Amino acid sequence: MRNELNLHLLEQFVALARTKNFTRAAEELNLSQPALSRAIQKLEEQLGQPLFERKPREVMLTDHGELLLERAQHILKLMEDTFAELSEAGRRSRIRLGAIPTIAPYFLPGLLSGFAKAHPEISVIVQEDTTENLIKRCSHGEIDLAILALPIIAKYLEVEPLFDEELLLVLPVGHPLAASKSVAIDAVEGYPFVMLSEAHCLSDNIATFCRRKSVQPVTVERTSQLTTVQELVTLNHGVSIVPEMARKTDTSDRRIYRSFSGEKPVRTVAMMWNSYRFQSKAVKTLMECLRHPSKQL
Repeated sequence: MRNELNLHLLEQFVALARTKNFTRAAEELNLSQPALSRAIQKLEEQLGQPLFERKPREVMLTDHGELLLERAQHILKLMEDTFAELSEAGRRSRIRLGAIPTIAPYFLPGLLSGFAKAHPEISVIVQEDTTENLIKRCSHGEIDLAILALPIIAKYLEVEPLFDEELLLVLPVGHPLAASKSVAIDAVEGYPFVMLSEAHCLSDNIATFCRRKSVQPVTVERTSQLTTVQELVTLNHGVSIVPEMARKTDTSDRRIYRSFSGEKPVRTVAMMWNSYRFQSKAVKTLMECLRHPSKQL
């Protein structure tokens, strides 16, 4: 049995466990559905245990399937890391870099442009996603490194703070609060707020700061893009709080940004990686660039 239990069967099993659907797993693996069904049946016969509970529209792991999934993922990660380490020399290195949407379009273009000039042998593939998904993907080895904002709750992942960034009040031109160079946080109470959806960690950062200051913003609209937040503010749908890096890239003269007086809201930008996986020289080079961007570029 050990000789026949090959990596392809484990890959097919893991894909089905993740998608919970034979059709989606077969498409992902570039197999026909009958071929995938036969492979899973063969695996179950070899192990002498059912691995999935078949339902009309999905499959669910049995207890034996859960055990095999944990071991299979570990085996596949080990093999992937081994091949990556052995084949790293003599070829162009590639880094899979994840970033949250409130960082990726503002922070990465300038950084990666300089990094590409300094290290033309390294290719960086950017994958934008929410904090929750980046944690999962980093844990599963789907990305090598991620840039996000604290707090990050993740087991078995390393997190290193990079820098703090001020969060600014953004107002439409002509707004009463724009007359002051800085605005007290309690002055915004009562004004309608445009916010990012709750899936974005920036919303939690803002809500936590406001609660600490005993301020309850009245959220009238939520959206999934920071640029949309800015445009809705321009259209007088409300005010908002955005990262300073979004202000630096904003060329519009229809919005005004103000700091808060007293204690200022900030977020801490950090990098995250899986220390249990192989870290290539290319990944370590990018990490050093993130730690000391002026030195590296």
